[in-house]
Amino acid sequence: MRQHRTFPRLLGSLLLVAAAGISSVGAVPGGAGAAPDTAPAAVRPLGEVVPAPASVKPSGAPYALTPATRIRVDDDSREARRIGAYLAAVLRPSTGYALPVTDDDHGRGGIRLALGSRDRSLGDEGYRLESGIGGVTITARTPAGLFHGVQTLRQLLPATVEKDTRQAGPWRVPGGTITDSPRFGHRGAMLDVSRHFFTVDQVKLYIDQLALYKINKLHLHLSDDQGWRIAIDSWPRLATYGGSTQVGGGPGGHYTKAQYKEILAYAASRHLEVIPEIDMPGHTNAALASYAELNCDGIAPPLYTGTGVGFSSLCVPKAVTYDFVDDVVRELAALTPGRYLHIGGDEAHSTSHADYVAFMDRAQAVVAKYGKTVVGWHQLTGTTPAKGAVAQYWGLDGTGAAEKEQVAAAARNGTRLILSPADRIYLDMKYTKDTPLGLAWAGYVEVQRAYDWDPGAYLPGAPPSAIAGVEAPLWSETVSTSDHIEYMAFPRLPGVAELGWSPASTHDWDAYKVRLAAQGPRFEALGIDYYRSPQVPWPAE
Repeated sequence: MRQHRTFPRLLGSLLLVAAAGISSVGAVPGGAGAAPDTAPAAVRPLGEVVPAPASVKPSGAPYALTPATRIRVDDDSREARRIGAYLAAVLRPSTGYALPVTDDDHGRGGIRLALGSRDRSLGDEGYRLESGIGGVTITARTPAGLFHGVQTLRQLLPATVEKDTRQAGPWRVPGGTITDSPRFGHRGAMLDVSRHFFTVDQVKLYIDQLALYKINKLHLHLSDDQGWRIAIDSWPRLATYGGSTQVGGGPGGHYTKAQYKEILAYAASRHLEVIPEIDMPGHTNAALASYAELNCDGIAPPLYTGTGVGFSSLCVPKAVTYDFVDDVVRELAALTPGRYLHIGGDEAHSTSHADYVAFMDRAQAVVAKYGKTVVGWHQLTGTTPAKGAVAQYWGLDGTGAAEKEQVAAAARNGTRLILSPADRIYLDMKYTKDTPLGLAWAGYVEVQRAYDWDPGAYLPGAPPSAIAGVEAPLWSETVSTSDHIEYMAFPRLPGVAELGWSPASTHDWDAYKVRLAAQGPRFEALGIDYYRSPQVPWPAE
């Protein structure tokens, strides 16, 4: 296992910056009056980032960070100051520079972070990055856009900037202008914490990795047959008993409400919205084992540590089932500031169609009752999706025409779609037959296959306007460590991020694989255990 650049160090740096407040250090800004680092080094091409920016216009000389560089923010912007502190914490260990975050606007140069752009073309998440010999300026209409611009700046610097020990430099940002905004508003990653449990720290590490590629949604699969992972006060045995195991019989675990809120706050600091999922009426053995009354025969089954699917079901006719659903949704909705709550609905093979329809109708109403927008796996479209509902499509290229048309018809009637085709972007699928981790029921998914498709034209009959975006699920039957997560997610995840962010006009495998290859040293610097796909021309070690 490689040494990770973990979040505790970054968080510690953030706390130091917060304690110090805005610095008014009188150092001369980098690029004005300070001797730049003159060591010879190639400057990265301006557009060599992932996801590909919407517009790239190289021009002029690069900007060089120096010991005198400051990060300048507006004096009335708490969000810009916080993002400046984040950027400083990323850059300080490797550069060795102080990089004070200041609202002192005297002079020019350094790195300027500016909120409040009136350029409506940037939207809610776009930014403009302008670089030249005198400094770098990132402007955006919103904090999310400014944060995404900072991720681009990171990638424009040498990969060694990601290391947590001092490196030689030089630290040059290529000259020119990037103007950028996302194609889709939903760019997600799902982490299954039910089949194998992942700690708060492990989830935070994944959040940091997602943020670098402008992912903005983290879907947490919190319940399944093998484990229930969130504390529910009104049904305490769900977590204490139902969460006590995992695939293979390990100890399992669950998040307290405080821990769940900690994950949400950390995700929000990286501009990711958390979407919690409670899967039902199937995938419910952990709940059924915890409370006998949820079973139609009143007998609790044993806890389950295998990997089979489709055998469990809540008892649809029982009134107590809906007390359970109401309590769980109420408590989870109260904890979750985001707009969405996912109710699963896949592989309910032990539930009759009539019962499934009846259950999903009532479950959707409960989600609406507590002020959330319902998300469900695409089987939801076989019922009557609630107004505003979102369906997550996980079928294959070869899924039958009737099933695809059912989903497309719902889209034409107003249901928004998240695309997660399993034989394209399920990150738990093996890359090849020789991959040591993962499954292969949807086929092998090498890096090119994960990248080379168009979400806007993927599902026949679904209007492009109905596509909310893309999401890469990572199911955890065979995944139990952070190294496992990284090996399965990287390098496929950056390609999914590009499908969600970049204009369709930029989509080109031959160009993308070169930009992806340039990410290899960055993965190494961050300690990411990635799969060295032979399809990608990685730099020689």
